[in-house]
Amino acid sequence: MREFRGKVAVVTGAASGIGRGLAERFAAEGMRVVLADVEQDALDEAVSAIKAAGGTAIGVRTDVSNAADVEALAQRTLDEFGGVHVVCNNAGVGSPGASWEDTLENWEWVLGVNLWGVIHGVRTFVPVMLKQGEEGHIVNTASVAGLMPGAGPPSYTVSKYGVVGLTEMLYHELAMASDGKIKASVLCPGLIATRIYESGRNRPGGPPPEPEPGSQEAAMREMVRNVFAGGMPPSEVAGMVLDAIVQGRFYILTHEHFKQHVERRTASILSGEAPPLVRPAQ
Repeated sequence: MREFRGKVAVVTGAASGIGRGLAERFAAEGMRVVLADVEQDALDEAVSAIKAAGGTAIGVRTDVSNAADVEALAQRTLDEFGGVHVVCNNAGVGSPGASWEDTLENWEWVLGVNLWGVIHGVRTFVPVMLKQGEEGHIVNTASVAGLMPGAGPPSYTVSKYGVVGLTEMLYHELAMASDGKIKASVLCPGLIATRIYESGRNRPGGPPPEPEPGSQEAAMREMVRNVFAGGMPPSEVAGMVLDAIVQGRFYILTHEHFKQHVERRTASILSGEAPPLVRPAQ
């Protein structure tokens, strides 16, 4: 897909972080953009900013873990713009905690947004795109945590492995079903300057309590905030995604140095050894 002007893009998790970077870049390319997010105020601000910059955009409050919400998002897109050409299933959250210690509610929340959100996006938008018979592209946001253990907490890692596997299958399904007109890519970002470390603000049961000032937990949260602040700008990620769509490239890794860890994991699979553990700072 090389022509973007006048086409329609849908981006979930678009009120901040990578999603907002994608929405802004697509609008700058002349696309009509539908921004979806669960945070209404932030969504309204993102849409207003795109319009102020001369872009065409609408916002649709969407909980991607809810199939009916995603179906409503698709219908609003069609009602407003008459079609869809690029879909970025990007919304994501994270929850710390060991596999056996994290709560059932957190497991369901993380898998609901990160994995089921992508599943709902694929099941809802792909039939629409196939019916159109035009060129299109699906971009599913996973993570380097979907390629190797240790780059994220357990629930997050499980969800992102699922997104990678789903998108790998989707690529081949689309090649057959659309005669190559519709392609798929999986985005596997490393450390990006986003607020995913604060995604608990959107937990269905409400955000977790704030740590006591001066506590070890408060110090840890400040350290994490500083680490993410030094991450790659979302606008740079958006440029990589646009290039991948143009080139028809499937895997989108934002940080070159993670490729060595992918090679090590592949070697461990072939040798039957335990997978090497990657630390987030590596």
